[in-house]
Amino acid sequence: MSTIKCRVEECFYNNSDICQASTIEVKSRTKDHIVSNTDDTACETFASKTKKS
Repeated sequence: MSTIKCRVEECFYNNSDICQASTIEVKSRTKDHIVSNTDDTACETFASKTKKS
């Protein structure tokens, strides 16, 4: 299994900067779905710690 680094402290799945989700989904943020840098992507797996607890 791969290690997915995560620096989003507010995410329920983040444990010491490692994503603990069993699967992840990353989508394009752009309308034309052409991605050229990390700002053009979004983690769809994100779940707020405050909403999951």
